[in-house]
Amino acid sequence: MPVFRGILITLLAAGSALAQDVSVQEGNDLYRTYCWQCHGLEATGDGPMAEMLAIRTPDLTKLAAQNDGVFPTELIARQVDGRSMVLAHGGEMPIFGAVFETDQQTAITLPSGQKMMAGLPLASLLMYLETIQAD
Repeated sequence: MPVFRGILITLLAAGSALAQDVSVQEGNDLYRTYCWQCHGLEATGDGPMAEMLAIRTPDLTKLAAQNDGVFPTELIARQVDGRSMVLAHGGEMPIFGAVFETDQQTAITLPSGQKMMAGLPLASLLMYLETIQAD
């Protein structure tokens, strides 16, 4: 069972209005629309497009395990939204950029306690990814 240290705690504390907008189900839906082709249905890096990429597609269920048991919220957020370029994502994620650009923002509490602003779709995707972490 995953241990939620960042996103889920912040969102539960934020109140019902935000909890309705940011959800694991919304994150799952976004993942199934935009991410599974490379990362696989189970997020283990074995999607049908993975073999066509020049780099190995990461297993998204092992992100916390590879980071001393802490889900790397800021790193993943920056890779998904284009603040940190990922070559396999096309640099600044031109394919998905519009999905994560929104005027509706929320503050995500990072494991350090620092706050980071993110659009609601990105927060939902991060919440979903945090729930699928394996030991």
